[in-house]
Amino acid sequence: MKKVLGMGNALVDILMQLKDESVLNQFAFPKGSMQLVDSIMAHKVEEATQNYERSQASGGSAANTIHGLANLGIETGYLGKVGRDHYGEFFRQDMQRMNIVTQLLESDGASGRALALISPDSERTFATFLGAAVELTAEDLPQELFTGYAYFHVEGYLVQNRKLIEEALKRAKSAGLIVSLDLASFNVVEENLDFLHEMTDKYVDILFANEEEAKAYTGEKDDEKALDHMSKKCEIAVLKKGVKGSLIRHLDKTIKIEVVSAKSIDTTGAGDLYAAGFLYGLLHALPMQKCGQIGALMAARVIEVIGPKMDENRWSLIRNEIEKIKLK
Repeated sequence: MKKVLGMGNALVDILMQLKDESVLNQFAFPKGSMQLVDSIMAHKVEEATQNYERSQASGGSAANTIHGLANLGIETGYLGKVGRDHYGEFFRQDMQRMNIVTQLLESDGASGRALALISPDSERTFATFLGAAVELTAEDLPQELFTGYAYFHVEGYLVQNRKLIEEALKRAKSAGLIVSLDLASFNVVEENLDFLHEMTDKYVDILFANEEEAKAYTGEKDDEKALDHMSKKCEIAVLKKGVKGSLIRHLDKTIKIEVVSAKSIDTTGAGDLYAAGFLYGLLHALPMQKCGQIGALMAARVIEVIGPKMDENRWSLIRNEIEKIKLK
């Protein structure tokens, strides 16, 4: 079985269930966005939400995708950077528990954390303190990083360190890996548009985006036109549309994927787990339709729980559902 390597901002997700949107208004956070904050602002947000119900999990977009693949039995690896603190140790143990080969560099600074503010309608807004995660540099990339892997999955949030992401993408392609990029929040895409276009043109084989990200990336409001624009820059383009399903463009064919029914509690990790399901399908040489169906299934199941992680009982049910999709 082919192996998948992921690289991203190693963050601990701290998930907070809001009673209303007053906290978002208080800090002027656009609903559904990802805002980078410093340690002082992160502390203020944590103070403002201290009475809300909360939980934590290892996170970061690429880490969530790799974790999902590991739960489906795929051999995986992950590169990131954490601090020498309890958050960093929590992240390491959570990844290693799934037998993910972790290449986690350490920093004297604090580990990064993503404060996920979950609105009553299940939409999540992130206030992200990158901390040690952003200290990962191109010089930190191990010489044999890509040895033994067939796929390289990277998150768009790494555009905060352009030299790092470009060097990693360049080396992955030189090593013959298939490169998968999941675009970051729409505001991050807007701020790094030219660079993202350049990286996609040069190195990316598979591009994932949700509607807002696709709109920011392509300038197109129409989903079909946005997908068409995306597909001109890579072999496979995937447009995730939430409750409206998803669209896949491959070899000039558009495949429509229906949404899987779910009772949404928290959308954190939905896009990341969709990517995991889709890549799982590709790794098993399944048709695009089935790749999308597995992605949709994974997204549906994770939004039924708080946070990007699911327990073994739920994963067991997911694995059974996937087998049924494969046999159809």
